[in-house]
Amino acid sequence: MVKLAGRITGSSQFEYFIIGLILGNGVLLGVETIPSIKEGYSAWLNAGHWITIAIFIVEAALKMLALAPRSERYFRDNWNVFDFTIIVLSLIPAVGTFAVVARLARLMRLLRLVSAVPELRLIVTTLVRSIPGMLHIVAVMSVLSYIYAIVGYELFHEHDPEHWDNLGISLLSLFRVVTLEDWTDIMYVAMELNSFAWIYFVSYVVLGSFVTINLFIAVVINNLDEAKQERLRQLEQVPTADELVEELRAARESLSRLERRLSRAEDTPERCRLQGVRPAAVAGMLPRLEDPWRRHSRICVSATSPGCWRGRGRPASWRRSGRRSSASRIRSTRGGGTSCGGCRRT
Repeated sequence: MVKLAGRITGSSQFEYFIIGLILGNGVLLGVETIPSIKEGYSAWLNAGHWITIAIFIVEAALKMLALAPRSERYFRDNWNVFDFTIIVLSLIPAVGTFAVVARLARLMRLLRLVSAVPELRLIVTTLVRSIPGMLHIVAVMSVLSYIYAIVGYELFHEHDPEHWDNLGISLLSLFRVVTLEDWTDIMYVAMELNSFAWIYFVSYVVLGSFVTINLFIAVVINNLDEAKQERLRQLEQVPTADELVEELRAARESLSRLERRLSRAEDTPERCRLQGVRPAAVAGMLPRLEDPWRRHSRICVSATSPGCWRGRGRPASWRRSGRRSSASRIRSTRGGGTSCGGCRRT
């Protein structure tokens, strides 16, 4: 059961099914904003929401079952905790004071699309990892804006009090400048006082917009590379004890099968010797030992071959060896019907 749950939750078809379910739930949420459809099909829409919640609960149960008997490992993954939280919030009844919370919980189901797609998880992980670096950039930008706000107040507050009346208004004007929203209007008013005022605004735009944006991009790209490396390390994680035991059991079974095959291969020459039969398929596998019977079987191909016992007689090496008892035993193995293990004619 545990293996079946693991195969189900780990299959790509199940992943695509969950993604399609999340997208379908988003369509239901959008359809609910149409008053005519909501009034006419309210029961069907509620049934669709409860079916979605039921499938999400079954998915979480299967993932926990796949990790049995240590199902608590399910909550070690932050994405699983996120999914489980959405499921719990979705169980809040949409009545009374909890109606707004229930609707927001339904809307949060769309965020499950992030946890269901690995690529989106990687992007969100990158953004989260980039927050500390971005805060440092924001701190530097805040100091720079504070300095430029004080300088702008000192230079332009009398000529253009609408944009430089105090420190707060000056910071707000600089925010308008750095977002490039009609910042040239503020610059032209300041240039009426001093024609070199453009240096102040252009320098702030370059430092506040272009340089800062590039720094943000650099931080995000750097953290994206780190997130990818971490993802690769997770895919290459050390196997668990259960996986090692399973691999050892499979290796032991393979060794047992090889030992049985080896023992059968070693017993085949002796059986052929006793039966006076040497199959052609086994002949190529047997070692070439220096034995009179083996040498004679290699020479003897048929009863009419020159080296056959019943052909022209024994080979010279056989006659010199003087092992008549071995030849007689081979010839009489099958009641005299076979001259040797290599002969194919009786």
